[in-house]
Amino acid sequence: MIHANFPFSQHDEPDTARSFFAPCPRGLERLLAQELRDLGGQESHETPGGVECRGSFALCYRLNSESRLASRILWRVGAGTCRTEEDLYRLTFEQPWAERFSVHSFIKVRIVAQRSPLKSLEFATLRVKDGICDRFVEVCGARPTIDKRHPDISVVVYLAGQEAVWYIDTSGAPLFKRGWRKAAGEAPIRENLAAGILELAGWTPDQVLLDPMCGAGTFLIEAGLKGKGIPAGNGRSFAFTVLSNFDGNTWSHLRQKGGKPPVSGPPLSLYGYDQNVQALDMARMNSRGLGFSEIHWKQEEALDVEPPAPHGLIVTNPPYGVRMGDHQELEEWYPKFGNMLKQRFAGWKAYIFTADLRVPKLIRLAPSRKIPLYNGPLESRLYEFRMVAGGNRKQSRLVKRTGKEMAG
Repeated sequence: MIHANFPFSQHDEPDTARSFFAPCPRGLERLLAQELRDLGGQESHETPGGVECRGSFALCYRLNSESRLASRILWRVGAGTCRTEEDLYRLTFEQPWAERFSVHSFIKVRIVAQRSPLKSLEFATLRVKDGICDRFVEVCGARPTIDKRHPDISVVVYLAGQEAVWYIDTSGAPLFKRGWRKAAGEAPIRENLAAGILELAGWTPDQVLLDPMCGAGTFLIEAGLKGKGIPAGNGRSFAFTVLSNFDGNTWSHLRQKGGKPPVSGPPLSLYGYDQNVQALDMARMNSRGLGFSEIHWKQEEALDVEPPAPHGLIVTNPPYGVRMGDHQELEEWYPKFGNMLKQRFAGWKAYIFTADLRVPKLIRLAPSRKIPLYNGPLESRLYEFRMVAGGNRKQSRLVKRTGKEMAG
């Protein structure tokens, strides 16, 4: 994450030269870099787990409100060389914290380290807190309150080797917390990861989208928000509103633009099925009040699903045992699911996101793409299956045989 060599003290730089870092699920960096450019970010630079870009604070507001892929938007406020905890304290103390947020703020400090020479991250965190609070005491005669659970301001320090970068989190709650999720089952897929998977699958609002194991409805709701042009952060709050440089007029203008009615046009074709009635109840609850009602929810076992159109996309995150029982049952179920896709969904593409890397073998289909992704720390794959008449394996053998004949 620490690549560009920006000057340590940035409080004198023009507002158009701010630097921001947007973390995201691993595997979505390329898509996020393009999204940030589309939203106005300059000089975007991909790093493992996120993207750096530059721009004004109006850009910061827009990235928070409209990015579907970022996890947070972090404002870079300083960088320096730290060999000891005392270096960390000194460089923290030298920063103009009172120009950034109020002494009455409730603050939290978090340190993320890779190959750092500092022996104790707990002690390093304490020294950053001390540096911030002591600077406030010197300037204001008082200190902000430390609050780990409900902070107004979060300061994040990234340590890599002897290099340190200080950020202020402008988002507050993670950006994948859109505000629409009122209910969730076990380990739901995060909203920004779901949005990224839809991008990787190439879904567009004119295509039919089906999730035969929809759970709480994340893929379909994210598709609906995108299809209707509703900003990802519509209606939620952000931490940048408590920063000292917050421009209420700029934010109000951006909010008014984002608060327009959903995009009109042909109705979306979104279908969510699940055998679990409780999961469907959660999905319906989550989709209620979003400004569109074009998701067709239905209780149905995945093996019984019929295609609602001749062509379309299946995007799903199978529960791989969480809602299906033991491993033996699962291994018996996957081949049946593969057969169902071959028999009923010719002309469709199926995208299966899973941490179970045995899926292609179990489903007995040859994936046309395997895209590495991470679901939090969990290594996963997005498998693409092109459903053709006669089944994937038959088609694959035909292509190979034809190729050999042509080569001969």
